[in-house]
Amino acid sequence: QVQLVESGGGLVQAGGSLRLSCAASGGTISGYAVGWFRQAPGKEREYVAGLNWYGNTKRYADSVKGRFAVSSDNAKNTAYLQMNSLKPEDTGVYYCAAEADSRLLAYAREYHSWGQGTQVTVSS
Repeated sequence: QVQLVESGGGLVQAGGSLRLSCAASGGTISGYAVGWFRQAPGKEREYVAGLNWYGNTKRYADSVKGRFAVSSDNAKNTAYLQMNSLKPEDTGVYYCAAEADSRLLAYAREYHSWGQGTQVTVSS
């Protein structure tokens, strides 16, 4: 299984931006569906965004459409989540996940490789 390491989280004011990175090793990220999930305190992990292994099909949760953008850079073997116009309700631990599947996967149970998570805190 591919190993994933997230980075880029931090504290930002509402309206600000962050870019999360998900560096892969032990596999080529272009051969994996990638998903981004987040978990706020006391809440279940929820799907945020994802792309298929071709990188040409993307999906976003309604709560982040128009504000977040998911992408991947095969040369760097890294996936990204660009987050703009951040809101306090975007606060949580963000995880990237990968699965050797050509489909666009939107459920946590479909992924077997997970990063350790990175904290995003948006202040009002």
